[in-house]
Amino acid sequence: MVCLVCSVHWTRFTLAVIGSGIVTTMTDWFFAGDWIHTRWTYPEVWRKGPESRAIIVSSVFPFLTCAAFVILALWLGDHSFVSALKLAFLVWIIGPFPLILTNAAFMKLHWVFVVLYSTGWLMKLVIAAAAVHWLLA
Repeated sequence: MVCLVCSVHWTRFTLAVIGSGIVTTMTDWFFAGDWIHTRWTYPEVWRKGPESRAIIVSSVFPFLTCAAFVILALWLGDHSFVSALKLAFLVWIIGPFPLILTNAAFMKLHWVFVVLYSTGWLMKLVIAAAAVHWLLA
């Protein structure tokens, strides 16, 4: 069995995480950002006041998601684009997709927001899959 830590090219790993983290931060903004937030949501669902702190805190999570995805792909050992895409889809089906749908079943979320938020999560994982292939294969 090969040691995962020993076999990682750390510069490529760091580039994959930083690059995909930056891009997925933008997809989060696009799929669930201010424009969508103000048009297809219910005002009573959102906190009042400035969102600066929430934005700063939540900006860390795309990097964490991408790092975990890259580590999982490295651990599985197959870095082909097709395999990484399959992994992205499976992770999406396991976690974010059912969670978002369950939240929408119990919370007041507009269907447009639910669709775009789910799509944003799938795109985040596809971008991480592309980073795995391009930078680590």
